[in-house]
Amino acid sequence: MPVLAPIGRAFLALLAVAGRLALFAAAGIGHAVRPPYYPRLVGKQMLEIGYFSLPVVGLTALFTGMVLALQSHSGFARFNAESAVATVVVLSITRELGPVMAGLMVAGRVGAAIAAEIGTMRVTEQIDALTTLSTNPFKYLVAPRLIAGLVTLPVLVLLADIVGVFGGYLVGIYRLEFNPANYLKLTWQYLETLDVVSGLVKAAAFGFIVTLMGCYHGFNSRGGAQGVGVATTNAVVSSSVLILGANYFITAAFFGT
Repeated sequence: MPVLAPIGRAFLALLAVAGRLALFAAAGIGHAVRPPYYPRLVGKQMLEIGYFSLPVVGLTALFTGMVLALQSHSGFARFNAESAVATVVVLSITRELGPVMAGLMVAGRVGAAIAAEIGTMRVTEQIDALTTLSTNPFKYLVAPRLIAGLVTLPVLVLLADIVGVFGGYLVGIYRLEFNPANYLKLTWQYLETLDVVSGLVKAAAFGFIVTLMGCYHGFNSRGGAQGVGVATTNAVVSSSVLILGANYFITAAFFGT
């Protein structure tokens, strides 16, 4: 029993955290779908999450596509299958690398910012002031961010897909000396609507995860500046882990035959 006690305590603590997170998510979703709404706050968060994340997501997607084309060509050249480079690039970007890389980049940039902002409001008692002024903190702080993350990430990932495929095209044409017409033909030949749709569904789930974890850890931060720093770190780490886990389950749901 003394050996199993720490394992039991850790498991019970994990269940307690999961329960608190589930209740927080349910409350946030409930306030997001019920009026009153704050469209100005939603629009502001869409700018913060989407527009200002375009440079880092675009550069990440561009270089990912370029590296993927180089690595695919290096591997397929051993089997005389260089023609599969274009297909591998577009499928890898749209199905996996586009949404996952965009989600991780947004988690590092936006998730940390949300946790720091709400955490600072918590430790300086601004959230308590909102309650005193008869403003629901979930309605004012959490719901607009959840809506913005759910809507904005698919658009961001769609742009990342285009930029990533374009990066592979640049390397394929100017470095690997593919014929441009043949490369574009191979790019479109095996691309299906389901490949793009699955990536956009992942993007919506990742956007919800990033904003949820940022709001949750910021909302529950304690202990002054140090507590805000811990909440920021936890938001980024938990978002990244949940993104990778959700990626597997969504992939299994779409392609796990």
